[in-house]
Amino acid sequence: MHVLFEESGKFLGGRILSEADTSLQVELDSGKRVKLKSALALLRFEKPTATELIEQAQALARSIELDLAWEFAPEDEFSYPDLAHEYFSAKASTLELAATLICLYEAPHYFRRAGKGRFKKASAEVLQQALKAIEKKKQTLELIAQWTAQLSQGICPAPIADQLYKILFKPDKNAPEYKAVVDASRATHTAPLVMLRNCGAIASAYSFHWQRFLYDLFPKGVGFAPLESPQISDALPIAAVQAFSIDDSSTTEIDDALSVQGLGTDTVTVGIHIAAPGLAIKPGSPADIVARARFSTVYMPGSKITMLPDIVVQNYTLSAGSARPAVSLYVTFDATSLEIKTTETKLERVPIEVNLRHDVLDDVVTEDSLINPDYFDKNPAMSPYYGHSALSFLYKLARHLKSQREAVRGKPELFNRPDYNFKLMDAQDNIQGNETVEISTRMRGAPLDLIVAEAMILANSTWGQWMASLGVPGIYRSQASLAPGVKVRMGTKALPHAGIGVKSYAWSSSPLRRYTDLVNQWQIIACAKNGQTAALAAPFKAKDAELFSIISGFDAAYTAYNGFQNQMERYWTLQYIRQHNMGELVATVVKSEGNTLIVRADNLPLMFPVIGASDTPRGAKLRVKLGEIDDISLEIVGTVIARIDLPTDIYAQDSTDEESEDISAGSLNIAVDMAVEDEEKHALENQSTATMPVGNAD
Repeated sequence: MHVLFEESGKFLGGRILSEADTSLQVELDSGKRVKLKSALALLRFEKPTATELIEQAQALARSIELDLAWEFAPEDEFSYPDLAHEYFSAKASTLELAATLICLYEAPHYFRRAGKGRFKKASAEVLQQALKAIEKKKQTLELIAQWTAQLSQGICPAPIADQLYKILFKPDKNAPEYKAVVDASRATHTAPLVMLRNCGAIASAYSFHWQRFLYDLFPKGVGFAPLESPQISDALPIAAVQAFSIDDSSTTEIDDALSVQGLGTDTVTVGIHIAAPGLAIKPGSPADIVARARFSTVYMPGSKITMLPDIVVQNYTLSAGSARPAVSLYVTFDATSLEIKTTETKLERVPIEVNLRHDVLDDVVTEDSLINPDYFDKNPAMSPYYGHSALSFLYKLARHLKSQREAVRGKPELFNRPDYNFKLMDAQDNIQGNETVEISTRMRGAPLDLIVAEAMILANSTWGQWMASLGVPGIYRSQASLAPGVKVRMGTKALPHAGIGVKSYAWSSSPLRRYTDLVNQWQIIACAKNGQTAALAAPFKAKDAELFSIISGFDAAYTAYNGFQNQMERYWTLQYIRQHNMGELVATVVKSEGNTLIVRADNLPLMFPVIGASDTPRGAKLRVKLGEIDDISLEIVGTVIARIDLPTDIYAQDSTDEESEDISAGSLNIAVDMAVEDEEKHALENQSTATMPVGNAD
């Protein structure tokens, strides 16, 4: 006697060796012996063997018409012999019984199981839904096979091209488009990105980088929904100053301006005037929601994505020719010793006389011109640019403030590498990625840079200390020490910033383009309006969880934006190399990684690996032959041609200069030359073109 039974969805059978009241001893055709509960025996038979019966029954089961079997099946619960007798005959054979059993098990959409060997047929409605789902799955599998074949032949189906970035970076692994790419990648033994590129799915390298960024961080696009610019309800007095700003020519978000009073007297008052959108934008308002969704303006060569809509920016940017709302810090200095005597914060409208421009004046307003009183007098064209005495005093003051910070730091700030400015020629609103790019340099620490940088550092540190003294929390940046590995942190406590050399540092000078600055401006306004009771009136209270949420969101967004900017600057640097047919570069060794050297180009913002001289020391200069450029991975590899100098350690002068020596890699292994704490560590707050392209360096 043989028996047929089911185990884990698979039919097995064997010869019964012995039988007890509740169990059977069964020998499978393989020779293995198993103990089986009697209740699990579905069918007993004399012949053929179990293996033969199962093979024959499976073949017969495939011939059973399921629709007809469903019609024949009883409405109530039934056993498989009941259906076999209805479908085949009242004397259904062992083979027909086994075939019916297998058919019922393999058609759960027609019949659901109600126990061992017992079933109940599905309702007509459920059956139709199941059949539709099965047909849909069948069509999907056929579609996947079709797309796989097309991809393998170098053709990219439109549905896959439309979901390119989702497939590559945030895939739904159950989606047919993703499965087709995976299958084709395996079939062609090619990485998915390379395969899709070969199939023409990537229209252009620039579009790929841009669309990927938008997909990750701006999935709904970069435009703004209609928004009315909020208006200031406070009656603000007009300041008795003539202020000026210093930015690049295409700057639109002019956050800061300066003024000088009392030249020629014993005391001089310097006004640091910061655009005041915080007087109109309230926490939780529509404009605030928009700003917090972005956290910062995004910069890239030739373009930018602003934090606030243009209608808001234009109302509060410090453009020349009118009195603009501002939060002003007035610092009174002893004219001789430059010692700070008093500080005062005012909410007012500040007349902006002129917007000075770096790119226009850097060659004119030099260190020599600022220490030579006759220079401006002999150059009448300088008269619109505010005047020699004010700029000269501010430059003298900036150097003094810098030296004081350096004394706290314990070592000087040295700017031994230039900033790089990118300009796209004939670029339209819709950049294509093949525009002619110009890359120019400007040494860090130029007089105009230094003037603004020191003024902003003074404002941010002064306001940071002031908020802390009144018990008003803010968003601070701090660094415990200059020891290697000690990074800058963001928090709500007024802690020292060793890298800058100040007791505390709260970003407050760019409220039009950084959300942290807008938040701090709200707190500063509360201090200016309420004095000692400011802690009660400030929008954010001590240990406010909302502040920590803002810090976390800002930090993530700012890091992502800077990463994208560095990525696009690298893209345009590689285009510059291609456009100028540069086959060789002079580069300096940064570090060694196994048999590969990481070098920095001497005259371009580019770090890349080279081979051919693995034992060359750090700081050595090499002539390097450039290899092929990959516009998607942004990789380029060089080969050493010759060593052209003696070993020197170019970093020995200032070991705390935190420009990163690391090559960071994203999902596409994109090498990025990241500058850490560029504004603060290099004292170029708000003016650093190392992280802001020409035309967007506000």
